[in-house]
Parts: sequence; C-alpha cells; structure tokens
Amino acid sequence: MSSTIKRVLLVVGALALATMIAWDIVTRPGGSVPRVLLVWSLTGAGAASLRWRRRWPVQVAVFTLLCAAAFFPLAYRDTPLLLLIYAFALFTVALEGHLTAAVTLGAVTMLGITVVEIGPSGERHVDDTSLFLLTGWLVGVIAVGHAMRSRQAYLREVEERARAAERERAAAEREKEVRARQSATEERLRIARELHDVLGHNISLINVQATAALHRHARGLGANPTTAAAPAPGGGAAPDAAEGMVPTMETVRSTSKEALRELRSTLGLLRQVEEEAPTAPAEVGLPQLSELAARARVAGVEVRTELAVPEEAQPLSSRVEKAAYRIVQEALTNVVRHAGATSATVTVRYERTGGHPTSATGPHVRVMIEDDGQGVPPDEELDGSGLEGMAERARALGGALTSGNARDGSGSVRGFRVEATLPAGDGT
Repeated sequence: MSSTIKRVLLVVGALALATMIAWDIVTRPGGSVPRVLLVWSLTGAGAASLRWRRRWPVQVAVFTLLCAAAFFPLAYRDTPLLLLIYAFALFTVALEGHLTAAVTLGAVTMLGITVVEIGPSGERHVDDTSLFLLTGWLVGVIAVGHAMRSRQAYLREVEERARAAERERAAAEREKEVRARQSATEERLRIARELHDVLGHNISLINVQATAALHRHARGLGANPTTAAAPAPGGGAAPDAAEGMVPTMETVRSTSKEALRELRSTLGLLRQVEEEAPTAPAEVGLPQLSELAARARVAGVEVRTELAVPEEAQPLSSRVEKAAYRIVQEALTNVVRHAGATSATVTVRYERTGGHPTSATGPHVRVMIEDDGQGVPPDEELDGSGLEGMAERARALGGALTSGNARDGSGSVRGFRVEATLPAGDGT
C-alpha cells in the first residue's frame, strides 16, 4: 500500500471518528460531554494499544480488558467496538504462543462479568443466552489463535525440513563431486607412479647401457688404435660394423635422454601438490627384488639384497609389498643414474617395534637402500619426482621415508641412503 493511500485512509478514518463523536455528543442529554469524551478516549486508547500487540501481546490484552471494564459502566449504549478490540488482543496472545495467558484472561473476563451480574443490586445487564454466546465467542477466539499458531509452526517445520533436505542434497552432491575428483586424482597419481617406476626405470637403464657401451668402445680404441683398422678373421668387416654402431648408440643415448625429459614433464602435469597419494593393488612384490638387483648389475652396480621377513609375518599386505618394491626400484634407478656408485645394499627387514617417530610404532617393514657413491653435496637440495614419489608411497600407507648422505664413524660421506618404514598391515 502506497503512502498516499495510507494518508487518505487516515484522514477518512479521523473524519469518521470525529463525526461519530459529534453525533454521540449531540444525541446525549446536556452535561454529558465529558462522559462521552471519556468513553471515546477509552476506546481510542484500547485501539491504539493494538499497535504493540506483537511485541507485548499479554500486556496489550490486559490493557484492553481494563479499558473495556471501565468503558461499559460509563457508556450510554452497549457497543461491541471495545469488546472486539479486546477479542483481537486475546486472539494475538494465543497466536503468539501464550495459550495459558489467553485462557487465563478469558476466564478472568467471564468471572468478572458473572460477579457483576450476580451483584447485590440484582439488576441484570446480560441475559443467560448472551453470556453463553460471549463465553463461546472468547473460547473460539482463543482456539482460532492457537490453531493458527499450530499451523504456522507446522508450515515452519515443513519449510525447515525442505531446507534440511536441500542442504543434505547439496552436501551429497558436493560429496559425490569430491569423490569423483578424488577418484580422478587417485587414478592420475597411480598412472604417474607407474610411468615413473616402470617406464622411467627402463628408459634410464637403456640410457645407462648406451652410455656404458660408448665408453667401453672409446676405451677400446684408446688402448689399441690399430684394432679399428685390422681386418677381422676370415676377411669380415667387424671393425667397420663396430664403427657403424657408434652413431646408433649415440642416437639411442640422446633419444632415451630426451624421452626421460619428456616423461618428467608429463609426470609434473599428472602430479599436483597437496593431493593424496593412494596406492594401487600390487602386481609386484618382494620376490621380484632379485630382478631389480640383476638389472642394476647389468648397469655396472653390484647389488647385495638382504630379505629378513620371518614366516610368521608372511604374507605381508600386497599394498606394503608393492610399495617396498617401488621404493627399492626408484632408489636403485637413482643409484645407477646419479650416484656414481659401484655397489649398493638393499635391506628389507620385518620389525615388531621401533618404527619411524613420525609413523606407527607397531609391527612394520623397514626398507633401506645404501650405496657407496659420492652422496649429495651440502649445497645441493634433494628434489625430483623420484624421491617425492617414494615419500608419497610411504605416507599413503601411514609410514615415513627419509633420505640423505650416509656417513662413517668419522663423519665422512660414504654414500647415499634411503630408508622407509611401512606398517606391516594394510596401512589403514
């Protein structure tokens, strides 16, 4: 409703009220003006108090009841206006949830009317039928107010249930989306690890073997320069064939080096920071460690393996076995490529207590790879997806991994060591 319409209605209401008051004064006997003004003042006060019925419903109802009690003895004629105002206030009391107060006010009203009607004067102002109707009317007003209150509460409950259902649906959608992202992350990280562990390992060995072949060929020519020109027995062309293999091996070495670079770049895209690192089901395990050692020996590094897992601790979890295998595989790959080592020791030992301080201290598997290379210079940081992948595998099972230079009793660097502790259970 616009402000203009409100002003018009206010003016019309004021004019109507003034007309009614003037008509009441004119039609009353002389000297009744103060009484008429008092009656209308009580009516106006009761009506004005309804403005605060929502804030103070019980107080407004009590006030309108008092106005009505003072109104009827002074009024020249019975009018239901103030009674309607009181009924509306009583309805609001029930609507706002004060049912006990509404019933009490209704009972007080009927008790007061009854006391007046049976007073010592014996004069009746309200007959029995009107008294009965008034009682039913007040009961109906309170009942309607309470029913509307219950209806509003029911609607609020329905709305709250709908909102709760919507929140649950949104939460389920978010959880579903999180699970989908997590599944994609798990698969991406699994692919990244498998590419690095399997493909990266094999390409590294190809690169190392090609480099070693070129070095052996160069040393052979340097030791006996005439060998390259000497004819082979039977008139063959073995020296020419050997010379022809040099460009081929150079191509193999450069191509494998470029393939490793591209592989690392691809792994960087697949692996993102702060993502969980789950472990896929095992297809390899501790029995295949001898194969890793054999590959490293072919590359020129003598590897000694020590597997100390008692029968009562077997079989280990497939997740633990695969994680141990991959950690050893990556560590040996680093030994062959970077360490400049001639030998390495791989130890896998089952221990009942005394795990890494940051991991579980119950039964666990300790995996240690130590070489006799030059180690890492003090000013060089340990980085790379290989060490990161090994640490991810250990953390995914609730274990831990450390790496750094190995030192002798005098504190001198005698190689590089990678050590991991993995819970002997499922890592869950």
